[in-house]
Amino acid sequence: MTDLHLIRRALISVSDKTGMLDLARALTAQGAEILSTGGSAKALREAGISVTEVSDHTGFPEILDGRVKTLVPQIHGGILGRRDDSTHVMQMAQHHIAPIDMVVVNLYPFEETVAKQADFPTCIENIDIGGPALIRAAAKNHDFVAVLTEPAQYADAITAIAAEGGLRLKARRALAAAAYARTASYDSAIAEWFAAQNGDAYPARKTLSGKLQQTLRYGENPHQSAAFYTNGSRPGIATARQIQGKELSYNNLNDTDAAFECVAEFEEPTIVIVKHANPCGVASAPQIADAWDRALACDPVSAFGGIVALNRTLDGQTAAKIASIFTEVIIAPDATDEAKSILAAKKNLRLLLTGGLPDPASADQTFKSVAGGFLLQSRDAGRITTADLKIVTKRAPNTAELADLIFAFQVCKHVKSNAIIYARNGATTGIGAGQMSRVDSAKIAASKGGDLVPGSVVASDAFFPFADGLQAAIAAGATAVIQPGGSIRDAEIIAAADEAQIAMVLTGMRHFRH
Repeated sequence: MTDLHLIRRALISVSDKTGMLDLARALTAQGAEILSTGGSAKALREAGISVTEVSDHTGFPEILDGRVKTLVPQIHGGILGRRDDSTHVMQMAQHHIAPIDMVVVNLYPFEETVAKQADFPTCIENIDIGGPALIRAAAKNHDFVAVLTEPAQYADAITAIAAEGGLRLKARRALAAAAYARTASYDSAIAEWFAAQNGDAYPARKTLSGKLQQTLRYGENPHQSAAFYTNGSRPGIATARQIQGKELSYNNLNDTDAAFECVAEFEEPTIVIVKHANPCGVASAPQIADAWDRALACDPVSAFGGIVALNRTLDGQTAAKIASIFTEVIIAPDATDEAKSILAAKKNLRLLLTGGLPDPASADQTFKSVAGGFLLQSRDAGRITTADLKIVTKRAPNTAELADLIFAFQVCKHVKSNAIIYARNGATTGIGAGQMSRVDSAKIAASKGGDLVPGSVVASDAFFPFADGLQAAIAAGATAVIQPGGSIRDAEIIAAADEAQIAMVLTGMRHFRH
């Protein structure tokens, strides 16, 4: 083993041919022989690059409709043989196995095929077998073989080849680590897909995979390190284009995700303002600029330094209003040129455009780490309509109250438990989040809302265990309440509502958010 290993023979077999020709030219300029297969070999020949078909090199043809191309000793022996082991060298010579010093492989596009919702046979045929075997073999023998699995790696390899004719050990080891990560991610995607095909939401082994989007300055606190990985195409922070502003922090990303998931719940033009992963103002209105005014009114103090999410295109009028206070991030499906121009004056404000909204009812899973493992659950995609409600009090809610009850309960889903939400006319008027006592949440929400609260409806993310929480809401001026029900004291709670002559509806669905 030497630090620098020259490349005299390279195997190139790629589905994504981006940058392939430049890499091949760099190799041939140094006198390296290129082995290739199928479409890669054809593209190389058409570019005037000398190439040897793998079947000519091995004396064994491609068979089984191309399923077997490189799974032969002449290829894997050439990759795996140690150049510093006399027994390996002797056996390679005995069996006419030529050493291969570089493997350039990217895999069949299985993930992309599944994302297009292709049928079962098509997905199966896009499971690469030979590619992962080549990658793993080259990565294992990185002492003598360089392995490239992504077009993004080619530029550095070309520079090294042009300068020294090969890659040094440090680079080969880094490429080997990236190679194993790639095959692990690929196998994870296949395992996830197969489990889904079999209807197995919780298979015996669960793997997590992600692609590094960016390393972050720090985590929740400056003494913690952090990075952002993506693993799907759900519209949001993973798909967003950052139009302007400084680098996003860990907390920015977490809060922005919370804001955008919340705003996607609503069909009317809506704005959500989030602080520390909790909404501090949510409002719907016929015009998005009016939704901002009403969302801000709920808690203007907490909105300072917050995250703003829209479910409509950001226009100039709304951009100007948002820019009038200190805002960390704005996230929206799109923005007009006027809005972008207005926000450009706020150099540090981040503007993220997602191109769409996530489906709040779509099936998905969420993860939470715990010591020695992680918890896995389905995403809270539960949604309540008026048809799901059970009126349990003598007084039924009127039409306006009914609409506000549904609105408030949708907001509840995105507020940390214990959550109490006051709302009126499609806007939150008070939000109480994350308290150990539901009574405290009701009182905090009322104190934040102040004069806005009387005449509002109130939503609770879980049942009232005692009447005191409801009584706090009644004292604040609530006229109707929505809650899941299910407490052993439901009768007592309903009686308290009847005594106060307010309406109560039960959802039968809880929205805890820890």
